[in-house]
Amino acid sequence: MRIWKWTLKMTDLQTLELPQGSAILTVQMQGDMPQLWALCDESPGRKDKRHIAIYGTGNSIPDEAGDYIATFQMRGGALVFHAFEVEHAEGG
Repeated sequence: MRIWKWTLKMTDLQTLELPQGSAILTVQMQGDMPQLWALCDESPGRKDKRHIAIYGTGNSIPDEAGDYIATFQMRGGALVFHAFEVEHAEGG
């Protein structure tokens, strides 16, 4: 097992390919970009498509927002976002 990191785009919804069975740990800022950390099995194998939604504080969110991952801040706390894992990418 090893903890790996993915850089997130600042978009409402994105899909990442993580090793099968990975456990998402958190999302935090590192430098100027949000990063997602997950505990992953290092053995080669299948990858799962995982869908990450980012909602800004004060913005509307769907009734089924997904599974909460973490809250992160940008621009010294001027912008606050909340990351959730959702079941399907929009239209998927």
